[in-house]
Amino acid sequence: MSQIAKKEQQLITKQKRSGIGLLIFLLLLTIGIGIGFVPAVNQNVASGMNLLTTHAAETSISQSEIGTVFDTLKYERSIHILAMLLVGFGFLMVFIRNHGYSSIVATFLVVSIAIPLYMLLKSFGGQHFSLSAIDINTFLLAEFAAASLLIAIGAPLGKLKMEQYFVLALLFTPAYILNEWLILDSGYFKGFLDTGGSVVIHAFGAYFGLGIVTNTISRFKNAPSCDSDSTSNQFALLGSMILWLFWPSFTSALVAPDRVVLTAINTVFALCGATISTYIFSSLIRGKIEIADIANAALAGGVAIGSICNMTNPGFALLIGIVAGVLSTVGYTIIAPKVENLIKGTDTCGVHNLHGMPGVFGGLTGIIITGAAGVQLLGIIVTILIAFVCGKITGLIIDFLGTKRIPYSDEEEFIM
Repeated sequence: MSQIAKKEQQLITKQKRSGIGLLIFLLLLTIGIGIGFVPAVNQNVASGMNLLTTHAAETSISQSEIGTVFDTLKYERSIHILAMLLVGFGFLMVFIRNHGYSSIVATFLVVSIAIPLYMLLKSFGGQHFSLSAIDINTFLLAEFAAASLLIAIGAPLGKLKMEQYFVLALLFTPAYILNEWLILDSGYFKGFLDTGGSVVIHAFGAYFGLGIVTNTISRFKNAPSCDSDSTSNQFALLGSMILWLFWPSFTSALVAPDRVVLTAINTVFALCGATISTYIFSSLIRGKIEIADIANAALAGGVAIGSICNMTNPGFALLIGIVAGVLSTVGYTIIAPKVENLIKGTDTCGVHNLHGMPGVFGGLTGIIITGAAGVQLLGIIVTILIAFVCGKITGLIIDFLGTKRIPYSDEEEFIM
């Protein structure tokens, strides 16, 4: 065996040993999170469980029972959002033809860590930070955090080992909570409008992902290309349609009951507008339809309508969707190469085109409703800065865990 082959074999052996240690650490950490939800350890959880017992003891119709009806309706939307997270995002990311197992398992892993970690962290702190651990609203907010995380992993998708996705989730969730609290709950950005998360969820996830991949293009310059085929693209279309289908539940999850129907109609109209404009501009720019444009840019309306989904009218929502679809399609066809040259990194899923630019555009539409241009602009800028800086730091940290030897392939980590 040559010296080069010996060194390569030693490197592989070293990575396997460090990988085993990391897996054990992650298992112990997950167990620790579970212990953190035990009522004897977490007073927040204990209070929530006691409150449930108190409600169960009441025999007459009360305000709490009316609240339970609304909570049940929110629960149904929370299951729709889970379908978006696991099936929608999961299959949208299997467009890489040799990376299907990795995309699906990465989706499973990051959702499985983000939801309980978010709820655990939010169960501690002062009254302006902590949330009840046994509460449907907290659960929905945790799902939003998982959605933002799934957006973020789209940028480095195919270039990370499986345990790196796990570590990414651990680092992303506190950063997301920090930005969410700062923009929405701290009072420093009073009047900032972002009901469905165009900025706090979509733009944050996109620019966090871009931060991860910044200055990484040279590391993968000799890597296999990120290819798709007819089958992988059809699976991606399935994921896209599931996201399209359940998006109204995402935007209406936490709005007032009397605004749910309006929010759902506005969301569907925005998605319709984006789908139509994506088809038209994909044809005009490329000469023929690029199926990846349909699978991705057609969703841009749902991203952009988020900020004002419960405050606008269907006509304006349709126009927002049309603009978002055009913006996203132009992003995939023209802007993406320029951004990648600027950051010296490859955005695998084009999260900047689908979630970044449409998310910022959605945030800007909030100015029309609130008239508070200064607050709205500052909230967008601060979100982008926090996301990008935290993403860059996260990218540097996960680099210490090694580099995926065969990018865009399941072969390295899965039994084929």
